[in-house]
Amino acid sequence: MGKHGFLTPKAIGNRIKAKGLQKLKFYCQMCQKQCRDENGFKCHTMSESHQRQLLLFADNSDSYLDQFSLEFKDEYVGLLKRRFNGRRVNANHAYQEYIADRDHVHMNSTQWETLTEFVKWLGREGIVKADETEKGWFVTYIDRDPEAIARAEKKNKMAATDEERQERLLIEQMERAKARATDDGPSVSTVLQRDEESEEKVVFAMPKSIGAKKVEPVVKNNALQVDNGKVSKFSGKKKSDKKRSAIEELMAENEAGKKRKKKKDSWLAENIVVKIVAKELGKDFYKSKGVVEEVFDTYGAKVKVIKTGKKVKLDQSHLETVIPQVGRKVLVLNGAYEGSQAILDKLNVEEFTVNVTISSGVCKGRTVTDIPYEDVSKLHTND
Repeated sequence: MGKHGFLTPKAIGNRIKAKGLQKLKFYCQMCQKQCRDENGFKCHTMSESHQRQLLLFADNSDSYLDQFSLEFKDEYVGLLKRRFNGRRVNANHAYQEYIADRDHVHMNSTQWETLTEFVKWLGREGIVKADETEKGWFVTYIDRDPEAIARAEKKNKMAATDEERQERLLIEQMERAKARATDDGPSVSTVLQRDEESEEKVVFAMPKSIGAKKVEPVVKNNALQVDNGKVSKFSGKKKSDKKRSAIEELMAENEAGKKRKKKKDSWLAENIVVKIVAKELGKDFYKSKGVVEEVFDTYGAKVKVIKTGKKVKLDQSHLETVIPQVGRKVLVLNGAYEGSQAILDKLNVEEFTVNVTISSGVCKGRTVTDIPYEDVSKLHTND
């Protein structure tokens, strides 16, 4: 076996290295050739084949640049769609998976010089949702496929809570009951009257299986019924003892379920006005009011200060709700009516609660009382 044979350890090691991913800076995109080290890359750039490719690039550089940029963008976005399926992911982590393919289009051959510049461009184009954190840039792919949008809408409809379905059923039953009452004519309640001078006995007809049972005559001068020498005409059970209708039982059960609903730890929501209470942020932010533009990680929010327009990312522990004037719009942040828009009716200063009227959803028009301050906040408008 010769010194430079095919099966020598050095030859086998060279072939293994050639198959793997090499340094990106020693890759020529025009020739699609990967060099192993700086010396090999220098020799390649001095070759005739490379010089011919450079002449072709010089004749129509914009066309080549646009082509490489388009291929790089399509492959990177395709990876976000297939691999992460709309999940929020670190942009650099996704890029590391992308360059694991040896034949990928290199970024140094595109119009973007850095990954940060590329991610910002994707965000401006609306292809992804990009946000910067302490750990770097994160991206979330926005799927605009009509089929995907239809699937998402179907999923949202199926995710309707049992409470909403129960309220819709309750409203439908109330409407049917009102329509039935209108058809039968208005019902008029009358008081049981009996001639006091009559000696007739009161008899109740019972089913034959039980048998008819006669009731003893009513004593006229009952001490419990005499009032200043007059016998009361009213006797019997109280109204509260009457059997409730099916609609009343459903309403009572629905209200009891709302009261039993537990509150969540998080109360942040988009497009509400909040007050910054973190002293460590300085005078520019402390006690300033802002609008929540985005909620992330359940307990974090991106807030834009109303006066200065500055933006800051804060935890909900550094924020508090804002109660507007009576008559203004608010958003219910917690409890049974979470997510519903409402109109502020009254401030209960001593109890630190408010009364509101729901202005959206299936409960529109319903008045809710004694909602704590921390469960509602002013809704931001462009007025």
